[in-house]
Amino acid sequence: MKRVWFWRSLGLAARPTDFWQDRHAIRADLFGTERLEHHAISLATEHRVAVVRGSGRALSRRLKDNAAALLAAYQESAASLRAGHAITPAAEWLLDNFHTVDAQLRQIEADLPPDYYHQLPKLQDGPFAGYPRVLELAWAYVAHTDSLFSAAVLTRFVEAYQTVQPLTIGELWAIAITLRIVMIENMRRLSTQIVAAQKVRTQADQVVDQAIAGYPGGLTLAESLVAGLTHADAPDADAPDIFCAQVAKRLRGADPSETPLLGWLQDRLQKAGSSIEAIVMTAQHRQGATNITMRNLVTSMRLISEVDWAEFFEAVSLIDASLRAAFDFAAMDFPTRNDYRTAIEILARGAKCSEASVTEAALEVAGHGDPGASLIGGERRALECNLGYAVPFHLALRRGMRRLGIAGYLIGIGVASALVLAAALLATGASGWALVGLALTGAGVAVEAGMALVNLAVTRSFAPKRLPALELLSGIPSDLRVLVAVPVLLANASDLHDQIERLEVHYLSSIGGAVSFALLSDGLDAATEITP
Repeated sequence: MKRVWFWRSLGLAARPTDFWQDRHAIRADLFGTERLEHHAISLATEHRVAVVRGSGRALSRRLKDNAAALLAAYQESAASLRAGHAITPAAEWLLDNFHTVDAQLRQIEADLPPDYYHQLPKLQDGPFAGYPRVLELAWAYVAHTDSLFSAAVLTRFVEAYQTVQPLTIGELWAIAITLRIVMIENMRRLSTQIVAAQKVRTQADQVVDQAIAGYPGGLTLAESLVAGLTHADAPDADAPDIFCAQVAKRLRGADPSETPLLGWLQDRLQKAGSSIEAIVMTAQHRQGATNITMRNLVTSMRLISEVDWAEFFEAVSLIDASLRAAFDFAAMDFPTRNDYRTAIEILARGAKCSEASVTEAALEVAGHGDPGASLIGGERRALECNLGYAVPFHLALRRGMRRLGIAGYLIGIGVASALVLAAALLATGASGWALVGLALTGAGVAVEAGMALVNLAVTRSFAPKRLPALELLSGIPSDLRVLVAVPVLLANASDLHDQIERLEVHYLSSIGGAVSFALLSDGLDAATEITP
């Protein structure tokens, strides 16, 4: 029973097999911030994870299905509006803000590499078994906030979860896109409900119109429609109530003795232990909840796009907190900090240990100072040996080629040229002295082709290495004062004037602080020893 309650607390059906088939909105009890923190702790206590590959394609397929369903709901709602039918405020939110939904879908498609979710820790049991842990985390947040996003509340939610289980660097980066995925899923479910309810209300209107017009088969038609909507295989269990509520709304104030359809409705509801007032109130409550959730979804999608997710990541990352506590990690620029984190991720994955263990090992090697040398510098091999990191073959090959330097480059050109020349000679079918002559004449071309091939391979295999840098948001401090010398060749006084103006532009566009600029000048080559 505990797990059944746990699934329902996420707005899910009790059976794990109903994960994607569940048509209900992702909505559970509305929690305040403190209650949400307690729920995050309970989630972390329940979760059992394993690093296994999979589920990325399933999410991509579901996302495509959701995009198609949302477009269909948009078109259905637009058609109803054009036909003169009244639509709910939730449908109006969808129609007025579909461009925002489309932008979110495009953002997810751009930010979701095929293998990204494959590397994230997966849950071992529960309705999300086999799916990334961060998916259930985002699902719980959306369910218990009624899809209303707040960066501050999300920060506290994630921090509370990590008091029990730390999240990996990849999971923290995945929170933003996972929230978008869950909100699109929720909007798809709401939109499907909106379209289905609109069709049921249209059927009810037709029945009422026929009854008012005196059509003799009105009651029979109403009974058959309600029977069909109540059938066990009907897609929406709320459809009969929606139908009855719409009939009651249209016949409000009518006399049951003069309106057989209203009398039939009262009798039917009375036999079911309900009443017209109760069914109308339930329908209004359901529609109001849908309107609020749809409004929250649209608002949240806009807010999510405005959040600086890099800032959010660094605020909740336990790895960043450890590095900041050991040295002035925050003083580095963002690309450098990201290089450190990427190195920790790669080492943890290859050594099959936690990212916290890698961080601690790197800090110990550095004497609890800056571990850059062991993470992205020359001491990386020593740290790999300490961790038991299994160097992948492609990385070992690349390192070996880099160690060879210019000699390896020349050897590569020689081997590539020889292969090109050999292939060309074999293609000619020549032999004897003719083969020697073709080899001599084609050697130069083969060398050029070999050099082009090696250069292509080098540029594709060896990316430029970024140098670590400081952020220096407040400018360069006095202890890091620097002089930037600009080398120029001066032909005349006009050149000197132009270069001084350019120097002023460089100075004004610099980050400020203890930085100076100078011209390192020389004259042009001259035909005489002395010139004016």
